[in-house]
Amino acid sequence: MNSLGFIVFIIIIALVFDFTNGMHDAANSISTIVSTRVLSPRQAVVWAAFFNFVAFLIFGTTVAKTIGKGMIDVNLVTTEVIFAGLIGAISWNVITWYLGLPSSSSHALIGGYAGAAIARAGFRVIIASGWTKTLVFIALAPVIGLVLGILLKIITSWILYLGKVQSAPANKWTRVLQLFSAAAFSLGHGGNDAQKTMGIITSLLVAGGVISDFRIPLWVVLSAHAAIGLGTLSGGWRIVKTMGQKITKLRPIDGFCAESAAASSIFLSTHMGIPVSTTHVITGSISGVGSVNRLKAVNWGVTRRIVWAWLFTIPAAGVIGGAVFLLIKLVS
Repeated sequence: MNSLGFIVFIIIIALVFDFTNGMHDAANSISTIVSTRVLSPRQAVVWAAFFNFVAFLIFGTTVAKTIGKGMIDVNLVTTEVIFAGLIGAISWNVITWYLGLPSSSSHALIGGYAGAAIARAGFRVIIASGWTKTLVFIALAPVIGLVLGILLKIITSWILYLGKVQSAPANKWTRVLQLFSAAAFSLGHGGNDAQKTMGIITSLLVAGGVISDFRIPLWVVLSAHAAIGLGTLSGGWRIVKTMGQKITKLRPIDGFCAESAAASSIFLSTHMGIPVSTTHVITGSISGVGSVNRLKAVNWGVTRRIVWAWLFTIPAAGVIGGAVFLLIKLVS
C-alpha cells in the first residue's frame, strides 16, 4: 500500500505520535518548575512548548538518522511496517499516560517500529550496531542524570554556603536560574525527541518511493517540532504529579540542579546521535538531587515502578506493533 493517500495518512499518524510524545513528556519539561512554583502550570507549558519548537535552530538531524536508518534496515521496511510501529508506540504511550507512569516515548517508538519490522522480515532487519548504543543508554541515561544531579546539588550548595547566602536570597536567585535550566531542558527535549519522528517520516518517504535516498526535508523538521510543541502545550498532568511530587519534594535550587544535569546529558547524547530517553535522564537527576538532602527524601517505591515501566516499554510496544502488522496482513 504505497498510495500517496496512505502515505499522507501515516505521516499524520506519525505527527499524532509526536504530539502524544510532547503531551506524555510535558512532565519532564515542566514538573520541576511547576512543583517549585517558579511558574504556574499554564505559564510552564507555554515556556516549554516554545523551546521545544525553536530547538530545530540549534540541533541537527543526527538522532533522526540513527532512528531512520541506523537501527532498522530501511530496505526491508514497508509503509505497513511504519504504520504498525506507530500504532504500537502510540498505544503504549496512552496506556502509560493513563497509569501516570513516565515511561519513554522514545523507546516506545523504537520498540513498536522494531516489533513491526521483525514481524515482516524476521530478526535480519535489525542493525545490531545501532541498537547497542541505544540499549546501553537505557541503563546509562538515568545514572548520568543521577550523578550529575548529585554533583550539581553539592557544588551549588557549597557555593551558597561559602558565600553565606541566606535562604530567602538563595531561593530568589535559584528561581531565576530555574527559568534558564527549564528552557535548556526543553531545548534538549525538543532537539532529541522531535528528531525521532523525523527519522520515522523520512523512512516512510523512502519506503513509499516518494524520495530515493534518506535525506530529511525541511517541512518534516518543522512539522515534527510543531507537533511536539503543541503536545507539550496540552500538558500531561497525571505524569507531572508523579514527576514533580511523588519522587521527592523539590525546592528551586533542586529544580535548577535537576534540569541542568538532565539538559547537559541530553545535549551530549543528541550531539552523539543517540536517541536518549529524556524521561530516564530527568527521573535520574531528580532522584540524585533528592538523595543529597537524605536518601529517605526520595520515594524509591515510585522510582521502582518507573524502572519497571522502562523495562517493559520496548518489548510491550514491540508486541503491539508486531500484532498490528500481522493483523494488517491478515485483513489485506
